[in-house]
Amino acid sequence: MSGIGLLNEKPLHASLKQWYARPGDRFEVGVAGFVIDIVRGDLLIEIQTRNFAAIKAKLTTLVGSHQVRVIYPIVQERWIVRTTRDDDRRVIRRKSPKRGRWEELFREMVSIPQLLANRNFSLEVLLIREEETRRYEGKRQWRRRGWAIDARRLLAVLDRRLFHGTADWRGCLPAGLESFTARDLATALDTRTDLAQKMAYCLHKGSVTELIGRRGRANLYRALT
Repeated sequence: MSGIGLLNEKPLHASLKQWYARPGDRFEVGVAGFVIDIVRGDLLIEIQTRNFAAIKAKLTTLVGSHQVRVIYPIVQERWIVRTTRDDDRRVIRRKSPKRGRWEELFREMVSIPQLLANRNFSLEVLLIREEETRRYEGKRQWRRRGWAIDARRLLAVLDRRLFHGTADWRGCLPAGLESFTARDLATALDTRTDLAQKMAYCLHKGSVTELIGRRGRANLYRALT
């Protein structure tokens, strides 16, 4: 494996790359001026643990002439490890009550919704179990009561789902939802309205749904067939 781009590679990213790798893959390959995590035949594979906006230009350029797949992990189960600040310096490991779900991919897809309609683009979501180690930094990390994330490590891949083409993206919509607002979508999926709004926006911009009017102040959508 080439050393290009590995110096600042985070543990989670490195573990996912190792987990996803197959015999014959090439790693950290230069293509069209960009460094690609994995090249598998004609397929360019990018592992992105967060912030799709950071790779928007890269993806938009590459899909013009290459098959591109983004691998995105969503944490379904997280274990948090902290070392206490008392004299005993005990290590405390606890399970977070938060559980990730597929739909959270749209929190990132709002940066690149137009790619849903691009035949050269695919996205594979991995539901994972991870361990997150934290260190105490006092007032510098007041939002987390003084604790900063030190590292994220992959423990297991629990499930995976590939989105490639309109039919796959249409499958995100609950069955029987013929026309809907973002609030209808939130209710059907039992999720937050802000996430449903991002989902509705992405599916519309990606030509999976069409805008057919308004219900009160809300946009009204239906799936394209």
